[in-house]
Amino acid sequence: MESNKDSQYVAWVPDLLYTNRSFAPNVALVCDVDGSIVRIASASELRTEKQIRLGGRAILPGMVNAHSHAFQRALRGRTEYRSGSHADSFWTWREMMYTAANRLAAEDIYDVSRMAFLEMVLNGITAVGEFHYLHHASDGTTYDDPNLLAKEVIRAANDVGLRIALLRVGYARSGFKTEPNPKQARFIEKDAANYLKNLEALIGDLDSDGGSTTSEGTGRNPSLSEDANRRTVPDDRVCAFAWIGVAPHSVRAVPLDYLKQVVAYANDRDLKIHMHVAEQPAEVSACVEEYGRSPVALLQTEGLLSNRFTAVHAIYVTPKSIPAFAETGAMVCACPSTERNLGDGVMPADEYFKHDVMICLGTDSHVQIDLLEEARELEYHLRLKKLERAVLSGNPTVSAGANEGMLSHRGVSTLAARLFDGATTNGARSIGAPGGALEPGKPADFFTVALDDPTITGASTDDLLAAIVFASSRAAIREVVVGGKPLVSEGQHLIQEEVVERFNELQKRLWS
Repeated sequence: MESNKDSQYVAWVPDLLYTNRSFAPNVALVCDVDGSIVRIASASELRTEKQIRLGGRAILPGMVNAHSHAFQRALRGRTEYRSGSHADSFWTWREMMYTAANRLAAEDIYDVSRMAFLEMVLNGITAVGEFHYLHHASDGTTYDDPNLLAKEVIRAANDVGLRIALLRVGYARSGFKTEPNPKQARFIEKDAANYLKNLEALIGDLDSDGGSTTSEGTGRNPSLSEDANRRTVPDDRVCAFAWIGVAPHSVRAVPLDYLKQVVAYANDRDLKIHMHVAEQPAEVSACVEEYGRSPVALLQTEGLLSNRFTAVHAIYVTPKSIPAFAETGAMVCACPSTERNLGDGVMPADEYFKHDVMICLGTDSHVQIDLLEEARELEYHLRLKKLERAVLSGNPTVSAGANEGMLSHRGVSTLAARLFDGATTNGARSIGAPGGALEPGKPADFFTVALDDPTITGASTDDLLAAIVFASSRAAIREVVVGGKPLVSEGQHLIQEEVVERFNELQKRLWS
């Protein structure tokens, strides 16, 4: 007779399971009814657990997207042209982005965010850090609920089953000695007191709703099945599906006193802190003009870096400033596809790795949403710059064999593992997500790849992670599970058709 205890467990049984930086065969991921991992067991030891067989599949931990501006998904393909006689840059793109941002009504922000989040889940992402700075109506008028738009973004994530850290942005000005830009009216909360009041209200609303901010306060979406609705309501035993962090936008947008108040508030409450840092040379020059220090030096000397802090982009930094991150435990977040698309520059990831600074990854402006592509670009950009290969690999993982220069393996590629850590464990630490690894006590957040997919077929167990990181396409990802609940099956999301249809209608209205 089966025990009541074991009959409540679900065992996911793939051909291969990625854990402890390697793929193990003939093992199962055993979860309880709340979607928490209980143990990793030999498949032969399973007895009374409900078994879900995933033949021809490898299971990997769900990826964590540490930096997103969901509304910018509406811009994809709309800015790929020369806008005038002068060279286009981040700054000219930014004006076009502002124009798009000001066309979006509250319900539009829900639809575009849901599209971005759907695409993330289809690509094996199970948690996101949403760097959210649309607070007001397009003319700067405050909504009756100052957090209306933040709640629309959280609702969108809940409705596709994605975990979300809503990183509420503080934005006070256009820049040092810069006239106000009317296109930024949606962003501005001029003083720290107002920002913190609205932040506290959002935290309170989220706590009272148990992690849901839909109008009913239940996380329900009438377009979903009853079972799908149940999964959007977070369970404290696993982790809430939504939580809050702070995000002072940048040193150009937030004066030092404002910045210090926001960081102090976050430190007192152990909230995650994200900030754009040194993305553009002009930002560094303006900071030096205002404070006599570079952005990193300013953060360091004012005591604002900590193990809760993630610097997004952090491209224009000096070798002298990088140890400040290592000394404080601060992280950096690279967004290579956006940094390449905007002509920002190349993050010196090799220098960060030399000092054991953790790097996580983000899809930022969503010119594409593929965190494995972000991982490989982190390495490939440096190859182009340095005219070398395997720049971020650390110690060698292969050696020349005795026969005609053939290579003999020394285990899983250190380079692939490092890059995959950036897409998983490092991202989870950066935004405070509960997943990132498949270990007992963590939620069952994972994705599968089809081992017979043309982009990775033929890889050995030792080569498989490198094949996935450097060669796999989105089509290789077949199932995605969050909190033990299936969201994607055979490459299709439960509500994919409706989300895509609504987004197509939105794009026609925005751009016609």
